Amino acid sequence: MSSRGRKKATLYEKLMQLRDVTNSTALNKTSIVVDATKYIEELKQKVESLNQEIGTSEISTVTVEALEKGFLINVYSEKNCPGLLVSILEAFEKLGLEVLDARVSCTDSFQLEAVGGDSSEGQAEGMDAQVVKQAVLQAISNVQE
Repeated sequence: MSSRGRKKATLYEKLMQLRDVTNSTALNKTSIVVDATKYIEELKQKVESLNQEIGTSEISTVTVEALEKGFLINVYSEKNCPGLLVSILEAFEKLGLEVLDARVSCTDSFQLEAVGGDSSEGQAEGMDAQVVKQAVLQAISNVQE
């Protein structure tokens, strides 16, 4: 096959791949390209819509790991809300957890790493990590509303 024939065959293969990816039913080159352009515009609109949704919501993650005596609690929120640290500390207090060690950063985002242990009242004895996680998530939710 000549060089020109190989180029045509390669072009045809790529057009068929483009046609498959964009779910086009067109058969000629121009129509496939037009369908692909419409498909790309639709994708751009979907991405923009998703970006707007993400921009309005605050992404928070909470992990709680049970330790021998207490819990290791990690909290991350993309946005720092006034009162977030206080709300989380109040949740610890309600659970009977005493903060034994903590690192907090609240510049643009909010990050907290804390070790919470049983306070002298003994309320936290027998508590599992899921209860602590739910309490912290509720504290975050209360502040964000």
